[in-house]
Parts: sequence; C-alpha cells; structure tokens
Amino acid sequence: MAEEPAHDPAAPAPAPAPALVPAPLGVGRVPTGHAGVDALLERLGDADHLPADGHLAVYEDVHRALRDTLTALDARPDDSYDPRS
Repeated sequence: MAEEPAHDPAAPAPAPAPALVPAPLGVGRVPTGHAGVDALLERLGDADHLPADGHLAVYEDVHRALRDTLTALDARPDDSYDPRS
C-alpha cells in the first residue's frame, strides 16, 4: 500500500486551475457592401467577449435591426411629390 506524502506547510501552494474564458469562434464576416448591414454583422463580434448568457441580447439586437433594415427596403418611397404643382 502506497503512503500519502506528508503535507509540507512551507511548500508553495499549487497553482489554481486556469479559468475557463470564452474564446471567439473565429467565424469570418464578409462585407455585404451595405454599410448598415456590415455594421450590424460586426456587432455580432461583441458576443465574442461575453459569457454565453450575454449572447442572446446581442443576437436579438442584431436580428431586430436587420429585420428593420429589410422592412425599410420594402417601404414605398415618399409620395409627397406632386408633379402637377
């Protein structure tokens, strides 16, 4: 039977285990050519620096803004111009 080593109070304390730090996924973002959409896609990078429970807020914010951008593309142009006047 092996003996356990005796505790030496003068020995240095063992180093703590490294903390689990979120790491970016490394997913590349390709520019779309639409400045507003590109800015929103870059905002997704903010989630790289947050713990997982913070990702949802970023994703919902970007999704909402992208949806608004698409909705604006479907809007009719301003019809206030009257060529008869």
